[in-house]
Amino acid sequence: MAKQSLQTWNGRYKSIAFWFTTGFGSGLLRPAPGTWGSLAGVAIALALLYLHVSSMAFAALIIISFALSIFAINTIEKKTGIHDAPEIVIDEFVGQWIVMIPLFFEPHFDWQNIWPYALGAFILFRIFDIIKPWPINWLDKRVSGGFGVMIDDVIAGGGALIILQAVYYFT
Repeated sequence: MAKQSLQTWNGRYKSIAFWFTTGFGSGLLRPAPGTWGSLAGVAIALALLYLHVSSMAFAALIIISFALSIFAINTIEKKTGIHDAPEIVIDEFVGQWIVMIPLFFEPHFDWQNIWPYALGAFILFRIFDIIKPWPINWLDKRVSGGFGVMIDDVIAGGGALIILQAVYYFT
């Protein structure tokens, strides 16, 4: 069953919540808005890494974005009656950022070594987000509202992080 789109919501372009939850428009790209949102999330993380944002500031960004996203998604769902519209990709941003956390703890890094990690983070997160293994699928089906939209991607990000770190540890 296809998800219901926000295209019928007349006030969408005037809403700050709409622009925030659509990843500042990246969720409006077709096809596969979740993939575009994930790519935008990786790009933002890499830009913040380039700007030498601290690990604490990056962690704060993730936590604040998670909380604001729940509020913004709840606002949209209340106005439209649509749960987890495909254009909403802020959950992909947050999930993708979770996989990128280790890069912010590297005191000295070589950009040539970051690209394989960023690519692996992107691919693994998308696999977890699309396939939704347990407990991600359980959460996706049973938790509603903005928290429900966000939590499955947070867990997908955590799962991708664990797998990617294991691969790096053992290779």
